Amino acid sequence: MKLPRRRFLDLVASAIALPTTFCLAWAETYPSRPIAMMVGFPPGGPTDTLARILGDAMGHSLGQTIVIENVTGASGTIATGRVVHANPDGYTIGIGNWTSHVGSAAIYPLDYDVFKDLQPIALLAAAPLWILGKNALPPKTAPELIAWLKTRSQPTAFGTIGAGSAAHLVGLSFARDIGARFDYVPYRGGAPAMQDLIGGQIDLTCLEASSTLANVQAGKFKAYAVMSETRWSKSPNTPTMIESGVPGLSLSFWHGLWTTARTPKEVVDRIVDAVQTALVDPNVRQRLDGLGMVIFPRGQQNPKALATYHEAEAAKWWPVINAAGIKASN
Repeated sequence: MKLPRRRFLDLVASAIALPTTFCLAWAETYPSRPIAMMVGFPPGGPTDTLARILGDAMGHSLGQTIVIENVTGASGTIATGRVVHANPDGYTIGIGNWTSHVGSAAIYPLDYDVFKDLQPIALLAAAPLWILGKNALPPKTAPELIAWLKTRSQPTAFGTIGAGSAAHLVGLSFARDIGARFDYVPYRGGAPAMQDLIGGQIDLTCLEASSTLANVQAGKFKAYAVMSETRWSKSPNTPTMIESGVPGLSLSFWHGLWTTARTPKEVVDRIVDAVQTALVDPNVRQRLDGLGMVIFPRGQQNPKALATYHEAEAAKWWPVINAAGIKASN
């Protein structure tokens, strides 16, 4: 039986409209169950702390619980892989940082492309890194540390958050610039590196300032210099490494949020709205400020801004990593 031409065209138009109608209906019901947020670093570290503060606030906005899942290993790339290979439905999101999405992406043999296989959501917050030393070290200031390192005949134990991490890159640059020798000790996250610094198992490390400020203030280890271009407001007496005699040595430690590629735009928009609502909440802002984290402006809390920022960071640091010959096995 032949359909009348008009009836046929009506059916075709209805079929074409179905995906849009389905996506809109999906967005209206999203989320209807808990959302998993993948964290590639151990509990207690800066990324985990940010994830829990953000996840709690986003959960209130979305009307569903956001479950934090710590999937450690390979400098955050295992957790990122979980996001990449999840169903593109918005129920798996991942928080990442410079280490997991810039440094590690350049050195690990990944089965995904950090740009093509992830959907950016928003830039979140950044905090400075700083050079920390165990209390038993003789130097009291950054210039004294530099002079002391130059005279050492044995390598100094320098803790990193895995090969190619921000801490590792800072260590490599620092050692190169002053002529020191470091023995790099990799850790799964900032928390275990901090514990070994307190215990004296390592001499130096470079960690996020926000997560270690309390221990510096408590006198559990020393803060020699921040890696930012200007001094950090939470510790104004701590100089930058630049003003301590190492020109150009700075690195920003930032965080972003991603989900699986091909997630419907309507769902992504709901997540973006939840992020922006969370980051304007006075309680969230107060807690992050207390940690020393600086929230990105609202104009950068969106997919386009994160994609642009991420690409610029890779363009800046991947050539440095490649030139240094850093590999995941280092």
